[in-house]
Parts: sequence; structure tokens; C-alpha cells
Amino acid sequence: MPHLGHIRLDRLRVAHLQIAFAAMEDEAEEIAANNEARRVLREAASNAWYRHDHVAVRAARAQLRALPPHRMPTGVAARHRIRATLRSALSDAAAQELVTINVAKLLKLPSPGKARPLVWTDEREAAWRKSGERPSSVMVWTARQTAMFLDRATRHRELFAMFHLVAVTGLRRGEVCGLRWANLDFHEATGTLHVGEQIVQIGWDTQFGKPKSDAGERTIALSAETVEVLRQHRQRESARRAKYGEGWIDSGLVFTGADGGPLHPARVSDLFQQLGREAGLPPIRLHDLRHGAATHALTAGVDVKVVQDMLGHSSSVITRDTYTSVAIEAKQAAADAITALLRAAAPAKVKANRENGGNAGSSQDGACA
Repeated sequence: MPHLGHIRLDRLRVAHLQIAFAAMEDEAEEIAANNEARRVLREAASNAWYRHDHVAVRAARAQLRALPPHRMPTGVAARHRIRATLRSALSDAAAQELVTINVAKLLKLPSPGKARPLVWTDEREAAWRKSGERPSSVMVWTARQTAMFLDRATRHRELFAMFHLVAVTGLRRGEVCGLRWANLDFHEATGTLHVGEQIVQIGWDTQFGKPKSDAGERTIALSAETVEVLRQHRQRESARRAKYGEGWIDSGLVFTGADGGPLHPARVSDLFQQLGREAGLPPIRLHDLRHGAATHALTAGVDVKVVQDMLGHSSSVITRDTYTSVAIEAKQAAADAITALLRAAAPAKVKANRENGGNAGSSQDGACA
């Protein structure tokens, strides 16, 4: 529904699917345009509010109300998943002799490709600031940029701990929104968290569900610093609960709205984008903060199997395929830093020899290679 639901099963043809998927593609462009218009209007309303321009605030909010409800655009990868679901359903129908041909197997779609994560190096950031074009749809902040973001996020006291947790553990958005205090286990300075539930967004509506896959249900170790961040967050939540009074919703969630109820994942993404802009950083998605956690772990020398378990990947092949290129790039920067450090520490005679192209003292040194 709505593209195919009115067609009798035994009359379903490839042409019907072609029309349906073409409509999804056109609709995705319209949804993306509406989402961008919504972002611009929200920013305008926020700026007007800070200027105390109430007329402009009301005008922007009226335009926001006139836009269609928020929806997620159906991208190429999503359309491939829709076809896979339909193909599986029609295979069951064929097994029951309800159809003779699985038409979903005959439908051709453009290849979704696979965007590889790229690091926001100084050169890429400079090019983006000049042209406005992102090098890839999947970009990763450097460790320094991530630290800058977290420094800015400390001003948002209610959700700083959430962004810190995603940055150091690579939790998915739905997983961190659905995290419960009962799944946190603190042992003095260190602790663990268990991922057993997530908040899933369907259109604009949300519901609780299981992790993305069996591998997604996992236990993650927490550093002493992260445990302390979460303990401080719990203290602030207790103060908010007492201040809010009887209307407080005792959801048991670690990260909540002002009344204690669940957070909407899209609102969290919006806040993330806002904090990134305020920090003056090049753009990434909230999901790319998860990519950053993996990249920084691999760069620090953490075994790929450990990173796989942390992220909840079903296979280390997925982890290697996704992050090998970006980890090598980050390691190259580390190699350059080590070389620079050794060069700076070299004796003056060695430095002079290098500056002369290695010719100084060559007659005495012989011709050993």
C-alpha cells in the first residue's frame, strides 16, 4: 500500500512494480525538498526567537504547519530492501501455488552502490567550505573534530551524555533512544551496557522493537570516564524528575524528553545537526558519529573483532569492508605524526645531512645500503 494493494495477487505484473517504484523515486525527491524547507524554517524561527522578533517567529511556524508531515525519503537502498521483502512474500505465494511467477525477481533497479566513509581532513573541509559539496554521503569527523563537538554539546546538559555515549560506543540512534537504566551495570569505575531494545521510527510514528539483528543484541564495555558521565546524567535526571512533579513519566529510559517520556529519534538528529553547526564543524549525520567511533577504535589499534562486537555487526567482514579505507587514512596521519616527531628530535648533524639530500659526510660513510 498504496501502490500495489489494490491489485489482485494473480494479476500482479512487472509493469505494476515498475510504476510503483518510479513513483517512490519521485516521491523521495519531493519529501527531501520538504524536509529541507522544514529545516530552513525551523532555523529561521529559532533565529527570530533569539532576536525577539515574534512576528517572524509566528510567520515561520505558520509556514511549518502548512508543510506535509515529516517523512523519511525512500532512497535507492531502501527501495532494494522493499523489493527484497516483496520477493520473499511472493516466493511464499508461489510455494502455495497462488502465483506462478515471482515478478519481483524480474524487476530491475539501479544499483544502490555503497558509499565509503571518508575522514574530514583539512583539505576536504577547505574544499567543502569553498564549494559546499561534500566528498561523500558518509563523512567522519577526526578525533579533534569529535572532541570539539562534544565540548559544544556539554552546554546541552540533558543530552550531552547521549552524544558522548554514541561517540565512544557507536550505538545506533534507535538503540541509544531506547536504552533503559535497567540495562546499565556500573561496577565502581567501569561498567557495561546491554543493547536489547531500540526505538524504531516508521514514518513519523515510533515504536519499541528488538535490535536490528541478532548480533545487534550485545553487551558493551564502558570506560571510567563514560561511567562518570552517565552517573552525572542520572543525578541531573533525578533533579528534573523532582522539579517536574507528579506529571513525570517513569519510562525507565536513560535519555528522555522534558516530561520523562521517550525521545523522538528525529528530534535527536535535529539537535545533533544544530550542535554541529554551532561548533563550526563540517556536516555529518548522527549515524556518522557511529562510524567515527569505529574509525577511532581501529586507528587506536583495537582488534577488528572487538570493534565488530561493539557495533553489533553480524560479521567482521562487514566491519572490514566498511572501515578499512578510512582507518588506513587515519593511520597514515598517525604515521606522518610519528615521522615528524622523530625528525624534530634528531641531532643537528642528522638534520643538516637530510637537508643536504643525504650527501653530508658521504665520503666517510661508505656505500652501504
